[in-house]
Amino acid sequence: MPKQLKRHRYFYYMKAIFWSKYGSSEHLKLQELPTPIPKEDEVLIEIKATSVNRSDCAMFYAKPFFMRLMTGLSKPKSGILGTEFSGVVAGLGDGVASFKIGDAVFGLNPDGLCSHAEYMVIDQSAAIALKPSTLSFEEAGACTEGAHYAQNMINKVSLKRGDKVIINGATGGIGSAALQLAKYYGAEVTAVGNTKNLELLKSLGADFVINYEKEDFSKLKGQYNYVFDTVGKSTFFKCKHLLKPTGVYESSELGPYAQNVFLSLIGLVSKGRKVKFPFPTDTNASLFLVKKLMESGQMRPVIDRTYSLEDVGKAFEYVVAGNKTGNVAITV
Repeated sequence: MPKQLKRHRYFYYMKAIFWSKYGSSEHLKLQELPTPIPKEDEVLIEIKATSVNRSDCAMFYAKPFFMRLMTGLSKPKSGILGTEFSGVVAGLGDGVASFKIGDAVFGLNPDGLCSHAEYMVIDQSAAIALKPSTLSFEEAGACTEGAHYAQNMINKVSLKRGDKVIINGATGGIGSAALQLAKYYGAEVTAVGNTKNLELLKSLGADFVINYEKEDFSKLKGQYNYVFDTVGKSTFFKCKHLLKPTGVYESSELGPYAQNVFLSLIGLVSKGRKVKFPFPTDTNASLFLVKKLMESGQMRPVIDRTYSLEDVGKAFEYVVAGNKTGNVAITV
């Protein structure tokens, strides 16, 4: 029997949001399900907070369609959504030495963690770390997924101090993290956002702000080392003139007809302005960078709304509408 499990009243059953069909919040049901038991090298987490984010929505709505190759062609395989979490270590499988009962932890896995529940298990070698004491459980449970994608945009280029960067969608989960990371690396950042969030962008360190409700950033005349489109609402061809002769365009989306993938392949052998596709890797490295920057005060989470686990369907509807600022947390 894994250590400490007998002490927990939810040893046999837990509350979880069960996911039975794609694409409609009515298919998300609060149910009692068996509590997972940690196997060798696994940690049982009592979840305090999680989120609804871009990765969750891609799985839930099966968009793009190829997501079904991972989650199930006709119906979901996992039964429970959730890609990031914060919580307390509640049980240890054999061989776990990295954590102890009662540790406050946080982490993520963009491929899915089943964290929309009261309990989950995760391998001790996965992207899990002690929670920064500076963060609440809600902040820690909703600050890693966007930062992971943001870091994987930035680490695909050689961002240097003084480089000029445009971040489109700088008020979103990825964008707000990309803005702070770009400033950490010493870049001069022009952040694109909406009217209500201009002051937020300045507070996160933006050197210049553009209100997309009044101005199209792609019509600017300056030249930049990098254009990071964290919402996928522009194209390389619309932004090409913004780039310096060796500048790079990156988007968080595939682009029309998946052009960003093909253009990035062309960029491997071409010179001049090019596209790079930020395929995300090394989740552990992203998590520990976030932990470091959160603890040092060089990065802070941006939380728009907080929902209860019972209202996770409403959270999905809000996130997919595309109007959120930063991240949406779920309390468990």
